[in-house]
Amino acid sequence: MAGSIYGRLFQISTWGESHGKGIGVVIDGCPAGLSLSEEDIQVYLDRRKPGQSQFTTGRKESDMAQIWSGVFEGRTTGTPISILVQNQDQRSRDYGNIMNTYRPGHADYTFDEKYGFRDYRGGGRSSGRETTARVAAGAVAAKILKELGIEVHAYTKAIGPVSVPENEYHPEEIFQNPIYMPSNAYAQKASAYLEECIKNQDSSGGIIECVVTGMPVIPYLKNWTPILPKQCCPSEQSKALRSVTALKLQIQKEVSTMIPSIQKMEGSPKTPTMQAVSSAV
Repeated sequence: MAGSIYGRLFQISTWGESHGKGIGVVIDGCPAGLSLSEEDIQVYLDRRKPGQSQFTTGRKESDMAQIWSGVFEGRTTGTPISILVQNQDQRSRDYGNIMNTYRPGHADYTFDEKYGFRDYRGGGRSSGRETTARVAAGAVAAKILKELGIEVHAYTKAIGPVSVPENEYHPEEIFQNPIYMPSNAYAQKASAYLEECIKNQDSSGGIIECVVTGMPVIPYLKNWTPILPKQCCPSEQSKALRSVTALKLQIQKEVSTMIPSIQKMEGSPKTPTMQAVSSAV
């Protein structure tokens, strides 16, 4: 099965299944000498791990990062970095009743049709659990980008009909509510809406917005042509983000009105913005 490798200069290969022994990633292309610890990665994994609110899966995982290679005495060696996160709350028996039943909106049927065999325990490789490995790799990438003066800010822009107006963004509030909205007031409205969805056994879509600040002009795009190479930055972004389950992607190249407070903080006049639209939250 191809499709688990992303990037060129900084390349990641994720592995593992939802109910296997663990999830992990191998990172190739990280420069030597970068300060890196398991604690650096854990900050990001703690934000992602399940079971932190009533709006996420009830699965309980500590998601403790283990660096198995590529780091010596707190610094990267320039060789492949292997990161492992062990699964603890597999409960495969919970999925016994769908062994012979395809779930709507999941990859059960397509996986079976393509390969003639599937891991029905939580979707196996097609589970959202796979994103644990991407987050671990992203933590390493974020450290490299910060050295270059580039920072990435992501948050929930909207859930269902509740959308945060751009003039009411408060970046400091993103981590103060369980759904990561840049406004505690709108997070309360969105939470009330989701509680109604749960009561009605329904789901809701939403919008996750990601703002990159400090991004320089990419050298090989200075002589831009209408037909971009498959290996260019937008193509790689699309491949990585579109492969996340239940997401559709919209990229805005330069948006000067998004999150004025973040722009002022970063001092970046041009801010590439990406929106990931979720079909179900």
